Amino acid sequence: MLSLLKKNGATAELVAVSSWHPNFRNYEKLPDIKVVRTAFFVNGAAILVATALGILLGFREWQLHVVNNQIAHVEGLINRDKRVSDQAIALFKKFQADETRVTEVDSFVKSKTLISVLMLRLAETLPGNVAIDSLDLRDTGLTMRLAVRGDAAAASGYATAYLEQLRADNQLAQFDEFIFTSTPMRNPATGRMAVEFYLRLKPVAVAAPKLARKPL
Repeated sequence: MLSLLKKNGATAELVAVSSWHPNFRNYEKLPDIKVVRTAFFVNGAAILVATALGILLGFREWQLHVVNNQIAHVEGLINRDKRVSDQAIALFKKFQADETRVTEVDSFVKSKTLISVLMLRLAETLPGNVAIDSLDLRDTGLTMRLAVRGDAAAASGYATAYLEQLRADNQLAQFDEFIFTSTPMRNPATGRMAVEFYLRLKPVAVAAPKLARKPL
């Protein structure tokens, strides 16, 4: 039994000695035998980045193409409507010029005192000892030639009182100055004192032209 154990032990030692051999492998030069290599991930990431950049660039180009088409469409509409727009602008400017002329004429007409209305008012307020010989209405004012009863002193007083009456009349507010234009003198033909008044019209402010507005 002892001899058998010794035999088995020697045999195992012999097998162990005979199976050993030196390892001469150079791992740095051995090929990469991994199932998925590192270079695959690097190349895959690079491809994904390049693909994403390509898609982004294509999307930007498509957007630029759409915008260019929209600009071309709008420019076409502008060119199509330009002639009509120019005509509308020309008509609008002509209308503005006509409106300015009409406004000036209207202001001038309104500023003119109607001689008929003025004569009625003067007739209503005329004193009994004063008579109107003539009226001369111009753009700047009214000249009144009067015949006043009485001697020089009385006629001068009557004329002065009448002039103050005209100055205080609210219906003659279009005049801003009431003055004697000559010294009272006796008229040999009528025996009355000849007096002349001048009523100056207030200057009329011309309406300022409106600022031009561009049509929409």
